[in-house]
Amino acid sequence: MPEKLHVISVAIDYISFRQSLEDVMTWTLKKRSSYICFANVHMTIEAYKDRSFREKVYNANLVLADGKPIASSCKLLYNKKQERISGMDFTPRILAKANEKSLAVFIYGSTNDVINAFKEKLNFDFPSIRFAGAISPPFRELTTEEIKKDIEKINHSGAHLVFVSLGCPKQEKWMAENSSKINAVLLGVGGALPVVAGIHKRAPRWMQNMALEWFYRLIQQPGRLFTRYLYTNSYFLFLLSRDYIKSLFKR
Repeated sequence: MPEKLHVISVAIDYISFRQSLEDVMTWTLKKRSSYICFANVHMTIEAYKDRSFREKVYNANLVLADGKPIASSCKLLYNKKQERISGMDFTPRILAKANEKSLAVFIYGSTNDVINAFKEKLNFDFPSIRFAGAISPPFRELTTEEIKKDIEKINHSGAHLVFVSLGCPKQEKWMAENSSKINAVLLGVGGALPVVAGIHKRAPRWMQNMALEWFYRLIQQPGRLFTRYLYTNSYFLFLLSRDYIKSLFKR
């Protein structure tokens, strides 16, 4: 098992991009019930505020450093270089491996427009993948019976990989509560799915390298993201500074 690097409220798996892909593919081929979280600043703050959510993230089979700030925090706090393993990069790479094995994929969440665009992406770039199906649940709390039917549909589809795009923290909670009942690997990709599908554009590489991808998304969706980023980014920097000062006294 990879070493855990604790960043404020999440335990990041100290693992290479290559090894994370290999581990997920091993579980996928076995159809092992498991779930993967991609940790960014938003998830870190949500986990800090909510102990129950923090435990759900901690219990994931892998917690990967999705955001550049998270990867950089591992270096700052532990002097260990952790690769950034973002959902936007991981998704096409795992799809390429799934294509080699002619596996089946399923989408849970997102919108019909994104789902249709994603299907077109698969047909063009990954023709050996079987699109097993999709569910775009209503934007409300589901009943126990509705969740049960969704799980039955996923299992009946024969999917090896399920891309869960409900947004944080909803998707992580859903995966933690239901993964043991689903015979597949669940990937909490959130906003990465519309980017991979080609609905949204991704930030230029130089912005990614400078940890400014959040700013590019803010420009694209200012009404939805301004308050969240203003609060979460500021709070994250405060908590990280606090923990860094504490770490200096332990060295």
